[in-house]
Amino acid sequence: MSQLLYKRKELKLSEGVTLVQDLNKSNTDLQYVQFKVIEMAPGAVYEETLEDSELCAVVLTGKVDVTVGQEAFKGLGTRESVFEKIPTDSVYVPSRKTVQVSANTDAKIALCYSNSTKVLETKVIYADDNSVEHRGKYSNQRQVHNILPDFVETAENLLVVEVYTNQGNFSSYPPHKHDQDDLPNESLLEETYYHEIDPGQGFVFQRVYTDDRTLDETMAVENQDCVSVPKGYHPVGVPDGYDLYYLNVMAGPTRKWVFHNDKDHEWILERD
Repeated sequence: MSQLLYKRKELKLSEGVTLVQDLNKSNTDLQYVQFKVIEMAPGAVYEETLEDSELCAVVLTGKVDVTVGQEAFKGLGTRESVFEKIPTDSVYVPSRKTVQVSANTDAKIALCYSNSTKVLETKVIYADDNSVEHRGKYSNQRQVHNILPDFVETAENLLVVEVYTNQGNFSSYPPHKHDQDDLPNESLLEETYYHEIDPGQGFVFQRVYTDDRTLDETMAVENQDCVSVPKGYHPVGVPDGYDLYYLNVMAGPTRKWVFHNDKDHEWILERD
């Protein structure tokens, strides 16, 4: 059994609120990143108070209202399915704050956490605030929505990004890693992958491995599964007939994304 693969579950938290993913310090080897996904029925309410952590709440699907302290943000969310491939709204919540999410429709929310002691400003990251990139070529193409990239100084530690990879393509490829605190050459960032697949009965493959192979796992990942990446390279392959969405959360001692490619495979970047 994989130690890095977290299957979708269904745990009722309160009326109309179901926890489907929960990666935390008690069930992972991660020290900087924690992650949840909740599904909400219309009218349901989810609330929590942050202590030594900051949060980015990503409205994966549906419409919600979000209240942080005395600030209220109404009608957030832009899509009914992540596979509409349009950016969505998110809310950055600093440590020491209480956040409440109220669902106006059926909704799915990703709750992305990292360690934090600073009380920064609450900020709505609207869909239009997301920069959109198209990366790669040949069978290594993907579409990226930057929610909390390292070039935006909203958060203390959190980095959050959405990625779409079409059928038959690889992503996070050539294999790269960011597990050494060695700036400017490489940064140390833990990472989680939350996967959704279209159609939903599909699967993708993700490998997580280190140079010395003391960590080397290859996983068949299904819809709404999560993969934890405490270290190592972490490419993803998408079979024919299925499209992949994933949400990445990263954090570490320095809020900078500087990666190192696996030299055995870096040659593919030099093709014409």
